[in-house]
Amino acid sequence: MNFTHLYAFYEVARAGGISAGAERLRVSQPAVTREIRELEDRLGLALFDRLPRGVALTEAGHMLFDYAEKIFALADAAQSQLKELAGLDAGHMRIGASATVGVYLVPDLLARFSARHPRVAVDLTVTNTESVEAGLRALKFTLGFVEGPFDDSILHACPIGRDEIAVIAAADHPLCGATIDPSTLADRAVIMREPGSGTRAIVEDAYAQRNLHIEPLMSVSDTEAIKRLLRASRSLAYLSVLSVKDELRRGLLRTIDVAGMHIERQLHMVWLKGRTLSPSGRALVDLVSARDEANTARDFFEATCPSA
Repeated sequence: MNFTHLYAFYEVARAGGISAGAERLRVSQPAVTREIRELEDRLGLALFDRLPRGVALTEAGHMLFDYAEKIFALADAAQSQLKELAGLDAGHMRIGASATVGVYLVPDLLARFSARHPRVAVDLTVTNTESVEAGLRALKFTLGFVEGPFDDSILHACPIGRDEIAVIAAADHPLCGATIDPSTLADRAVIMREPGSGTRAIVEDAYAQRNLHIEPLMSVSDTEAIKRLLRASRSLAYLSVLSVKDELRRGLLRTIDVAGMHIERQLHMVWLKGRTLSPSGRALVDLVSARDEANTARDFFEATCPSA
């Protein structure tokens, strides 16, 4: 397969059109059209449906795009690592983080890292635990930060602290000060994060251990949106205490006790087994692992996690 053809296909697919793809590639539109047609001729398959506005991937196009993403992620990783091994004070590190650690912990860690390595570019993607693991498998991310269960058969892990998951309500909720039986929350009584979220997974597991199945009233993918819902309604939500520590301190939200249930989780930094970390990736691992100074990121994590 001609990689010039493949790259043209990849950029057009990412851009959603021939013209936009040509702009990304900084070549003429006819040249890009020719590259894609030659690739389709070589494969004997149509990769795009030509629409009145833009193009859409065919089934074959979707399959090839998945491979192209992996191929060019590997190429970028190779170029980045080789530059660093050549002695350049540079690099490009892609990090994936699940929502709680990605919003409330990782930015402070990256600020420390960037102060020490200002010429290393860092891309942070905040998503959920499931997507972080998928990104590590696909080599999109060098490192990941997760709060949910992960596959330790394929990932190395470094503990970075602990967090508590609790039922949260507005400060004036009528149940504040009461203790709730977990069975009363099992059937559409609470708001939870979306499927694939580490927070949701650990709550579901805690209920399953008590032979209960929890069915949320609403699934919401953004913690800040859940906090607004709590303050605007009489709802309850299972949330990370770390994510609401400011609101708890200011008296805007409160925790509600659930009888016999105390849900804690370990937070981890993870990376793919068998993958050689770049010097910048290793430097971040060392920072979190407290290998090079006493006052390190781990101290920050443990001080910030309320239940650590």
